[in-house]
Amino acid sequence: MHHVKTSTPILAWTLFFLVHLFIPQTAGADTVQARQWELSADKLTRHENPPTIIAEGNVILEKQQPATTIKADRVSYDITNSVLTVTGNVYIDVGTDRLVADSGAIDLDRATGTFHNATVIQEDKEVHFEGRVIEKTGALTYHIADGWVITCKLEPGQTPPWSFAASDVEITDGGYAWLSHATFRILDVPVLYTPVMVLPAKRKRQTGMLFPTFSLSDRDGFSLETPFFLNISPSADLTLYPRYIANRGIMTGAEFRYISDENSKGMLMGNFLNDRLSDPNEVDYYREGHFTHTNANRYWLRGKADQDIGSWTTRLDLDLVSDLDYLREFDIGSTGFSISQEKFSDAFGRGFIDKTNKYRENTVATLRSWDNGTALLGEAMIINDVSEQIYTDNNPSKAWTLPSLTHSGVLPITFLNNPDFLWNANYTNFWRDKGVNAQRIDLAPTLSTGIPISPYLEATVAAGIRNTSYIIDDNGADAWGGKDSENRFLSHFSSELGTTMMRDFAVSLGGGDSLNHTLRPFVGYSHVSIPDRKTLPQFDRIDELEEENALYFGINNFFSIAGEQNGKEFERDYAFLKAKQGYDLRNEKSDKPLTPVIVETGFYPLQNMRIKYTTHIDVYGDGAFLHSIDSSYHDDTGTHYTMDYRYNEREDINSVKGTLWYELPYNLAAGYSLERAIEQSNTLEEVVRLRYTQPCWSVELSSNSTPGDQTFMLTFRLANIGNPLGFDLPGR
Repeated sequence: MHHVKTSTPILAWTLFFLVHLFIPQTAGADTVQARQWELSADKLTRHENPPTIIAEGNVILEKQQPATTIKADRVSYDITNSVLTVTGNVYIDVGTDRLVADSGAIDLDRATGTFHNATVIQEDKEVHFEGRVIEKTGALTYHIADGWVITCKLEPGQTPPWSFAASDVEITDGGYAWLSHATFRILDVPVLYTPVMVLPAKRKRQTGMLFPTFSLSDRDGFSLETPFFLNISPSADLTLYPRYIANRGIMTGAEFRYISDENSKGMLMGNFLNDRLSDPNEVDYYREGHFTHTNANRYWLRGKADQDIGSWTTRLDLDLVSDLDYLREFDIGSTGFSISQEKFSDAFGRGFIDKTNKYRENTVATLRSWDNGTALLGEAMIINDVSEQIYTDNNPSKAWTLPSLTHSGVLPITFLNNPDFLWNANYTNFWRDKGVNAQRIDLAPTLSTGIPISPYLEATVAAGIRNTSYIIDDNGADAWGGKDSENRFLSHFSSELGTTMMRDFAVSLGGGDSLNHTLRPFVGYSHVSIPDRKTLPQFDRIDELEEENALYFGINNFFSIAGEQNGKEFERDYAFLKAKQGYDLRNEKSDKPLTPVIVETGFYPLQNMRIKYTTHIDVYGDGAFLHSIDSSYHDDTGTHYTMDYRYNEREDINSVKGTLWYELPYNLAAGYSLERAIEQSNTLEEVVRLRYTQPCWSVELSSNSTPGDQTFMLTFRLANIGNPLGFDLPGR
């Protein structure tokens, strides 16, 4: 037996076993690799029978390539059996994994080992596995008995804010955690049990289960949604949303996404449910919810795509729903209308039309622009009509455009005092199942120019003609029987005269020290002449053009503030006020020639706050018959609100819709939203939300009330459980 006390590298042959610690090597490489190891310990002992090397006291084994560190109070190496025993404050760092334990044994030939009271911390020190016994079954695979899993960083001795405890855990080479008899725990308190669970336990995009969502509804009963995320490729993924609804059945759902580059991406979502509640004999269900659908097969397919194909920019918008009630009944949840609206708006900058709209538009458009100011636009639109109306040949359905082609441009004419020649040429094929169909060609060339009257007056003049031709297919409509074509010719002229005045004021307002006021009064004239007025097929606003002969007058006010914040100069809009009214010169309007006064005002008291108000005022006794308010605010903490109010006496509209999300102290946040039809004293939807957030997890309780139903939903969001394509997912 030999005793050596050392803190410097020792002979390579005494350490060759460390070469195999976690990366097995060939025999020919042992001696070369062994020379890279360094050992320091308070005491080193070699026993001859059996051949054993023992290092004691602050033992540190280090290797540079690949970087590996082993620390322990005592290390014993059985040379004959190639078994390394480590005891006391064991720490092993193999680059991607860190392991700490009370003790353990490592089979160097097989690169396996068993550790007691151990913890494995995986890549980025974000994923933790802890167990009474951890078996290292491969290079990056483990088996854990009586352990738990957590995917957020912990301080030494810290109780995990949330974890999955299990009697048996298998960690695969791909980074999956397979849990048997698992319980989800908050601060080590079990709140949920599942016999089997699979976790994608890495921060990278990875296939695996996402955290489920639970809800309880007066109408639907208990509901459980268990999303499953599939990592198809670095630029595409698929999430499945199976959902059990006790009183309705199984709802299936899927979401596919791809990103090719900054300008090319797409998202497609779909849900299907064979609904047991879709039975007209369910009197309470239909009466309390004001539902009208009778179909049991219910679905919603929606999607958007932005795709650049060479020099063409293409946009796709898809919105197909089985019935309008679907969007109201399934508004909340990870695949509901509200979340879908938010998700698509964030990803594409555009969402879906209001869930109460009976005509869902499905469009595809592709655009090519040239440097000379011309552009070619191709469009197609299909209407998903869920109005439940009965159409006839003389009561037409909504028209589809299959397709529409538009060529437009602007061309300066230099030899005529620089006027602009503008043109818009459009071909559209309109199709519908019931009612007249037509192919329409619309040509609208226009000349526009500015007229220099004086340094204080600005004038513009525009004049043009428009010819609209129709090739008609009566499609059984009596009013168009025997007609195969129609044509409308019109001329138009418009002009505007105004002046612009500006002045700066020294103020202390909105963080600025200067207020700029721009005042622009104007008067205009518009004339449209249709020599041979005819009845035309009606498809869109082009067909609805009427004669016009009117004067317009108004005044525009724009306010902006400027100043310095944080050492940087800034300038931003602060407010505007616009008013406009017309005087109709046509004889048939001589008894009431004045049009309603249109007033619009906007106010931006803060950088991230806007308030806009619009009203229409009838000057012949009705007064203000239209009011519209739009307002929103958000700040860096996450607090935001929106409020929209609509009132139109002539169309019997009186409704309000608002949302509020407020960040509270102690990591709490609360939300409230309301949609109410004031005239009918009917609350369409009311949602209350309360969320508690920690650095790597959050829990939210929400209540959703609609006519005849109230739903409570519990949602957990966990850090690093699947982070697909940079988008947030429920359960992440």
